[in-house]
Amino acid sequence: MTAPVDREGSRRAANSRKRQSRRPSRLGLAAGTTPKPDRVREEDAGFPGLLARVWQKASAAADLRAALDTLLTLDGHVPAEVQESALRTADAAALKVVAGLSADAREPAGAVTDPAERTVFLGEIGLTTGGRVVVRVPSQQPLAKQHTLVAGVLRVPWTARHLDDYRREVTTAQERLDRDAADSRRWLAEQGSEGREALLAQLTEGAQRTAPFMLYIEDKQYTNFRDTNTVVGKTLWPGHPDCVFAGLAGLPLELWSDHDALLVVGISLLIRSAGYGRIEEVNGSQLTPQNVGRLLERTRRNYNEALGGEKIPAAGPDAGIDALMALAAGLGAHRPEVARTVQLYREIHGALIHKVEKVAAPHGEVAAERDRQVTGHLRATLPVVGDRLAELRLAGDAGPAWLARPYGEFGTGLEAVVYEAVAATTAAFGADFSMSRGIRSLPELVRALRAEAWDEISAWGITDFFCCVVPAQEARRHYGDSLATLADTAWAMSSRMQYNSWHFIAGNLPRTSKVLERDHFVPPTIPDIAHFSDQHHHGHVNNMVRFTIRSPHPVEVCGRPFNGFMDLRIVRADGEPYTEQEMLAAHQVAAFIARMTQQAAALAEQGEQAGVTAFDSAWHWRSITGTPAGGAAPEPPRSQVA
Repeated sequence: MTAPVDREGSRRAANSRKRQSRRPSRLGLAAGTTPKPDRVREEDAGFPGLLARVWQKASAAADLRAALDTLLTLDGHVPAEVQESALRTADAAALKVVAGLSADAREPAGAVTDPAERTVFLGEIGLTTGGRVVVRVPSQQPLAKQHTLVAGVLRVPWTARHLDDYRREVTTAQERLDRDAADSRRWLAEQGSEGREALLAQLTEGAQRTAPFMLYIEDKQYTNFRDTNTVVGKTLWPGHPDCVFAGLAGLPLELWSDHDALLVVGISLLIRSAGYGRIEEVNGSQLTPQNVGRLLERTRRNYNEALGGEKIPAAGPDAGIDALMALAAGLGAHRPEVARTVQLYREIHGALIHKVEKVAAPHGEVAAERDRQVTGHLRATLPVVGDRLAELRLAGDAGPAWLARPYGEFGTGLEAVVYEAVAATTAAFGADFSMSRGIRSLPELVRALRAEAWDEISAWGITDFFCCVVPAQEARRHYGDSLATLADTAWAMSSRMQYNSWHFIAGNLPRTSKVLERDHFVPPTIPDIAHFSDQHHHGHVNNMVRFTIRSPHPVEVCGRPFNGFMDLRIVRADGEPYTEQEMLAAHQVAAFIARMTQQAAALAEQGEQAGVTAFDSAWHWRSITGTPAGGAAPEPPRSQVA
């Protein structure tokens, strides 16, 4: 879609522009020529800093249970059950006997310790740099020789009674894990060599097409995340010798390790229940049939409640792999019906990149109030009518053609819709930033779809997409009270969201060789709420993206549905997390933008040639600073400077 040369045919001029900075505060300057970065990331920013603070608080806790509560929740950043599900077999048994913790219940603190008993073993509890709680149990080396720890260890006295209880607990747990491994091997054997190869191909694509995940089986980590990659992802390509799935391909089943058998069966269960997205719901956890079974059972109860009956039967408390596979298949079969009945969404705990699928409650007063505020703004700024977001439509004297005509300072009505909806969201939701993304030329997409030019579409670049970011003026307090830095930050977010549009579009195309070769994720279909996202993602850490709502929506073009074609995102850098009710209201704002985009796509199919030209770097500078692109941003009054 992007022309290779400018209007004068000068490739040199085009290349010169490519070498210029696109950062709003440096438009027209050569990229990479400043002597130092504008903002230097703090050494303790993100996850390492969080872990250091967590350990410091746990070390100063009054007792073991208080310390464990701090460690298991990462001081309130994740639910304790996420960390508990990450414990190794021996570690879980140890914490059950010395601290009364288990995956099913917590015993009273006073029931597990008797100060009068003699210490016969001095155990340890530590926190790894990956955020896992680890325990030194009898016969093991000190934790510092087993793991890379955040700091030191907590010493935990064990009595003879603890040792007896631990022996029973760990034996029972290990026997269960051995049975599960044997059952997984049996199930895999029944699939035959061709069936196993098909599973490995599915798991390979799943790892390629989904966001980062980190799974454990005992001490073995399986991840597609950054430099610790053990499966295909951003670092390891399909067939890479370091990828676990590639290493298993063609290997006789008897040569698979128990861990690898549990991995393949566990991920297969997750995919069967909801597609690739379900993998992220066990992020940071032990991928055992027990843990996967708990997840599936929780999901079954939620789905049955939404469906108004016991449509999906339970697998049973000691279900084997066959029963779990049947349960996963039932969940997958009924999930579309559930999604039509209630609003599904995911809650994301950014510290461990762990996701939980939830069923939203009905709209309440908070959602209704946000709806009224945004609707009022849109009725005052656009030719739309309706009392609620779900009812908003173009006024009769405007008509769909208005979306392709200039309106105010915008080149098209569609541009105005996107901007006003995003601006209204920033104000109504108390956001630091709101944003919405899409494709710049619907007519070009229509042309390519009619020509079935799948490879061409997959080859379009990031700049063929747009994202409109509208910050609150007060958000500059996070960036040295500088409007220039606020504009630069907004543009950084816009650029990343353009990438997301680019990243998802190929997932909606036929599976040609070029499309499959092109890096892409499966497009999102349900909204999410994220807590503490400023931990791992470099852009989120640098730009203080802490609490968010994301609401993706599909748009149909030439009869082809494009999932995740657009979305609305809302960001807070500090303060309170967003709530489910706010997510429901934001989802209605996003639905309004999607409806207008759908109408614009229909216009494009009828021959209208309007495109989206706004929301580039210069636009973000002008809209945020109030000055022309390339000019200096106004300085805030001295009373506002920190």
